[in-house]
Amino acid sequence: MSIERKPVAFGDLRGWMRALAAAGELHEINAEVDWNIELGTVMRLAQGAGTGPALVFNNIKDYNKPSSRCRRVFGCGLSSYRRVAMMLGLAPDTHPRELVQIGRGILNGRVPPRIVADGPVKEHTIAGKDVDLYEFPVPYWNRLDGGRYVITYGGCVTKDPDTGVMNVGIYRGMLSARDQIPILMWRAQHIGHHTTAWQQAGRNEMPIAFVIGWEPSLGFCAGSPVPKGVCEYDVMGAIRGEPVDLVKCETVDLYVPALAEIVIEGYLGLDQDSYVMEGPFAEFTGYLAGDRSPKPCVRVTCITHRSDPILRGTIEGSLPGSFSENAVCSSIMRSATAWDVLDRAGVPGITDVFCPPVHAGINLLIQMKQSYRGQAKQAANAVWGSSAAHVRYKHVIVVDDDIDIHDYAAVDWAIAYRVNAGEDDIVIMPSTFGAGLDPSTRRRDRNAALFGTGKWNRVLIDATMNLDYDPDPELGGARFPPLVWPEQADIDAAKARWAELGLKPPERD
Repeated sequence: MSIERKPVAFGDLRGWMRALAAAGELHEINAEVDWNIELGTVMRLAQGAGTGPALVFNNIKDYNKPSSRCRRVFGCGLSSYRRVAMMLGLAPDTHPRELVQIGRGILNGRVPPRIVADGPVKEHTIAGKDVDLYEFPVPYWNRLDGGRYVITYGGCVTKDPDTGVMNVGIYRGMLSARDQIPILMWRAQHIGHHTTAWQQAGRNEMPIAFVIGWEPSLGFCAGSPVPKGVCEYDVMGAIRGEPVDLVKCETVDLYVPALAEIVIEGYLGLDQDSYVMEGPFAEFTGYLAGDRSPKPCVRVTCITHRSDPILRGTIEGSLPGSFSENAVCSSIMRSATAWDVLDRAGVPGITDVFCPPVHAGINLLIQMKQSYRGQAKQAANAVWGSSAAHVRYKHVIVVDDDIDIHDYAAVDWAIAYRVNAGEDDIVIMPSTFGAGLDPSTRRRDRNAALFGTGKWNRVLIDATMNLDYDPDPELGGARFPPLVWPEQADIDAAKARWAELGLKPPERD
């Protein structure tokens, strides 16, 4: 079924906030909240399992004077499927299954950005010795973090020195001084490709800019697996149905949205002797991750911002009962990306793909209509062999097309009664690349400085009916016995008496 959407250009973060307020999706907190631990705690508790509202904190301790440079923090903008649907131009109640279908094509759209001479983000400029990141209400999000993290959901803009193509990604960035932001990055990521290219060009610094606060498509695209060589600004334009207006930075040769709230410009040090201590941080895994260690550091050269700017941030880390923005968006885009990988690899019969939001795409569920034995293994190998699997898809579970992968009880039932470990239904792919933040990996194998990435032992759970079994003549040639669910005629007869019996409507027809 074709799903139609109506692209929406919200204009900027403030336009997005107005749309959320009109839809009853925004909650403003006017009581004073402390940037130190309290704000992050409130955000984590309020987001719920994809059920909480977007939040704006209007009264932040130490930053609530008329003279304060920045007085507000916005978060949880994309921590629900309803708001992801709104961003994509769909009805808020659109099912995640349909969001995944939209996601399959959304990264293929291209509307190139438009260069403009000026914009609101240039209303205020701070440069050189006047730069002071502590003038912004950067939260100390979690008590065990290594410091205050200014970059949690900001777009990190870099460019390939050879092609000039920009990339917009999301990486964590900590305050270590008034003009220093050490970041966590991996060589296998696009920013890592850029740093390698700049080093090969003989440079010991790379220009960089952080965009904090704009339309929701920025965070959504920056956290999605946009193909290498494609500028995320082009994809954002396609999502919103209009070009992104960009202005040139003041001190680096990069471009940023003209209507952004805050832009931090600078240079990322590439020599290890310029590294600065960073971490740990409460990460997407729901665990404290990334040991305190020397990391590449941004030397901030300039900050531009709007009048009365809004700091965009997010509480990272998904847990049962508390789903992060990253996890909700990843559940859609990592599902869509895996489905596209399966299609390109020629795996037939795929009928649904989903990553539940609680783990941000680490477990991948595939529903398929089998036509030959070994099909589930083909699917897992196709996914694991793709670059999209760098920090996702550690565990792949494949089920038949009678199992609803959006109903984990159904998936669990399939695992219970269709998996026979002795019949190769559980397969381990040892020592592959993987997420360096996964606490189940030995500490040594999480050392990106030594190995460039983490190490995963991946697992396939083939919970499909085994086509290698012989058809059973006593079962009419079937490989599995019939279900105990009543026949439709019996169901209809029973339901005809339902009111007479005084029972609640059945949960399953």
